[in-house]
Amino acid sequence: MKYTYEKDGSKIYENSFSIIRQEANLSKFHSDEEKVVVRMIHALGLVGLENSISFTPNFVKIARKALEEGANILCDTKMVSEGITRSRLPKDNKVICTLGNREVANLSKEIGNTRTAAAIHFWEQYINNSVVVFGNAPTALFYFLEILSERSDLSPIAVIGCPVGFVGAAESKEALWNRQEINSLVVKGRLGGSAVAVAAINAIAQEKE
Repeated sequence: MKYTYEKDGSKIYENSFSIIRQEANLSKFHSDEEKVVVRMIHALGLVGLENSISFTPNFVKIARKALEEGANILCDTKMVSEGITRSRLPKDNKVICTLGNREVANLSKEIGNTRTAAAIHFWEQYINNSVVVFGNAPTALFYFLEILSERSDLSPIAVIGCPVGFVGAAESKEALWNRQEINSLVVKGRLGGSAVAVAAINAIAQEKE
């Protein structure tokens, strides 16, 4: 049996983004934000996601400029770090995930928190002037915000907050959003995930769809 379907990858992307723009309510977003939102909707396959997405002022411009100047990208999990398209990065930016550090498991027990939270301890030397991406772990985002509260000398350029789930996800992103001194992109509520976070950073890294 033969099926009739689109086989041209570029046309699939083009048609997908066209459908999203027809169906989604993108009126509240600036042009640079819109392109990021469209890719995030595409990654989840969910028109309506746009209603949960918020940007602090000039977030896309600030984050893109940081990447163009060589900023590191810190990721909460390998699912996020491996999803980033290296060819889209403007300065061969270093993509860092410390979850695989051999000390993480012991540190997790010591601090009484998850492994993803414990892995944040190994970010210290990279946080300043970095773009940080959370796609999975609410505990990691909470712990990161706690560290920033305690360490005034540490300051990321921008934070993408997309933890997904039913326990702590909405609350961790609300906590990030309430820290308005932090440039942030947040998917409010329970929605989010690695694919959405990766779509955001890939779109910011290179404007071309």
